[in-house]
Amino acid sequence: MKIAVLARAPGYSIRRLREAARSRGHEFVTVRFPECYVEIEQDKPEVRYRGRSLNDIDAIIPRILPGMTTYGSAIVRQFEMMGVYTTTKSIAITRSRDKLRSTQLLSKAGVGIPKTIFSRHTLAVDDLIDHLGVPMIIKLASGTQGNGVVLAETRKAAKSVIQAFYVNDTSFLMQEYIEESLGQDIRAFIVGSQIVASVQRQSLDDDFRANIHQGGTATSVHLTPEEKRTALKAAKAMGLHICGVDILRSKRGPLVLEVNSSPGLEGVETATGIDVAVKIIEYIEHNAKQRNRKDKVGA
Repeated sequence: MKIAVLARAPGYSIRRLREAARSRGHEFVTVRFPECYVEIEQDKPEVRYRGRSLNDIDAIIPRILPGMTTYGSAIVRQFEMMGVYTTTKSIAITRSRDKLRSTQLLSKAGVGIPKTIFSRHTLAVDDLIDHLGVPMIIKLASGTQGNGVVLAETRKAAKSVIQAFYVNDTSFLMQEYIEESLGQDIRAFIVGSQIVASVQRQSLDDDFRANIHQGGTATSVHLTPEEKRTALKAAKAMGLHICGVDILRSKRGPLVLEVNSSPGLEGVETATGIDVAVKIIEYIEHNAKQRNRKDKVGA
């Protein structure tokens, strides 16, 4: 099988996926998706890369970075039109990158989430703050990896941040601060319908963000049955088969912060010793071959 990873630049995760694919006898190529372009003609969808057609790809692993979501999703969608198997659907990528939409979907699915308010501009700033209280978390609707996230510890600080977003005409989310989480969160790494690994991430110093990209550390952790159910329900609500579900442990149970459609492998593999890359390739083997059999039967 020929497997392509769609990425902006190589790194740990791509290297591990390459090793896992080749160890199982597959051809593996890295495609820098910003250099791709699509050719659209009646009944002839095509993706081209560096002057040649990518019509020989059996499966793709999208690793679309924030900031390139719209273009990356369009490339994934073109592969879908070509009948190429993808580990992550284009619509699921766009859902996961929209913090408001993903929060709405999780809420509708009955997944525990921190109380959230979405705003862009209103004169009722005091009412916004009254509904959550302080301290509170204020985050850009488009932020990721802990960027664009602020802890407002006082009413005055909350007002200042909100008004600053208003000046820049920026959409943002306000969320309740879960004090008992103590700068910790859990990432459950899901492949298919299984949680293949889970880690607890701890912030350094007094940073309330546990994200590893912000300097946090990760250790292996066992999930409770309720945490497992929550993670799997969140992934299903987002339509993601390979993802990282970030959970806070609160007094009222597990609360989902985010469902990441392109989770990194380094932190979870290093902390747990689990070969997550191989599990992803095995998942592709099972599902891509199954799709091909169905296509042949229906031909």
